[in-house]
Amino acid sequence: MSGRFAGLQPVSAGFLAAIVGFASSFAIVIQGLTAAGASPAEATSGLMALSISMGLCAIVASVATKIPVSIAWSTPGAALLATAGPLEGGFSAAVGAFLVCGALIVLAGLIKPFGRAVAAIPAPLANAMLAGVLFGLCLAPVRAVAELPYSALAIIAVWAIALGFFRLFAVPLAMVMTFAIGLWSSGPIDLSNVQPITEPVWIAPSFSLEALISIALPLFIVTMASQNIPGVAVLSAYGYHPKSGPLFTLSGVFSVLSAPFGGHAVNLAAITAAMCAGEDAHKDPAKRYWAAVTAGAVYILFGLFAGLVMAFVAATPTILIEAVAGLALLGAFTFSISEATKAPADRDSAIITFMVTASGVSFLGVSGAFWGLLAGGAFMALSRTKTAK
Repeated sequence: MSGRFAGLQPVSAGFLAAIVGFASSFAIVIQGLTAAGASPAEATSGLMALSISMGLCAIVASVATKIPVSIAWSTPGAALLATAGPLEGGFSAAVGAFLVCGALIVLAGLIKPFGRAVAAIPAPLANAMLAGVLFGLCLAPVRAVAELPYSALAIIAVWAIALGFFRLFAVPLAMVMTFAIGLWSSGPIDLSNVQPITEPVWIAPSFSLEALISIALPLFIVTMASQNIPGVAVLSAYGYHPKSGPLFTLSGVFSVLSAPFGGHAVNLAAITAAMCAGEDAHKDPAKRYWAAVTAGAVYILFGLFAGLVMAFVAATPTILIEAVAGLALLGAFTFSISEATKAPADRDSAIITFMVTASGVSFLGVSGAFWGLLAGGAFMALSRTKTAK
């Protein structure tokens, strides 16, 4: 794109990035918040808070640094919530965990040793834990075929065909198909009680040791290891070298601000970062930050009308929403499990982490994600001690 249309290039790239980022994973966010105990109104508020927070964060970070800093909600974190289940104390306890997670992200940016400690978590274990969290959700398309075969197969067919020709639009088109099936099966959606502009819901947080260990710490780890650190790596791959500490801190601040309204965490993006930082956003690298600014503005609009999104979701069978979420996470699962098992020396430790996490078994009120990381880490330490001898 050149000449008079060159100025539209970052706007187009940012608009596309926002659509892909939102449509490909909002079902996972809704599922995660609901599984954590959120009511429909609280889940809608959480979706709104996350969308507006990541939009504002992207705009502030990109304008301040003149770098295309893309921000996203923590999709692995939402997947973690979907598998961890509700806590004693309900969604209020989960919100308390969200606040703690946001505070930890702020500290990771402010305290250099803290950030280095997070970065020092062995990559095979972090990826294995993420793969274990995603595994159950990736089985949802199979369960959907068993429960609603014709509808599920139609959605999978749209996704598979689009994957071969329009890869970026595969999940959004599958979501459109899902909503179309929902409309066909339920009839016209009643929007009489839907607010034109979504109203935020304040959730008073409560704090417990169970929530800290089951949600806050695993959410912090997967958000840092699977989103923030890779997000910086993507920017570096395109020739941008921002100071990671301030970006981590900024995302943590917006995570804290969104938590009382139901948002679990926002962080640096990886997939949409590549869309905003690449040559398709602009030939001049110095002007690509406008793509991230545009994406941020579109996210804010999506957040304001989150109630309309939830109305469509409510009219659609839950198993079909879960199926689309599973399709959206297949790529992340494939990457995570391949990265986890890439190094032969760490393969056994990674598999132990994966199996314990994927089992979904909780012990002492603590989810399998934490125990998986602990078990894999202990086995890795033992193996390396034997090797040293």
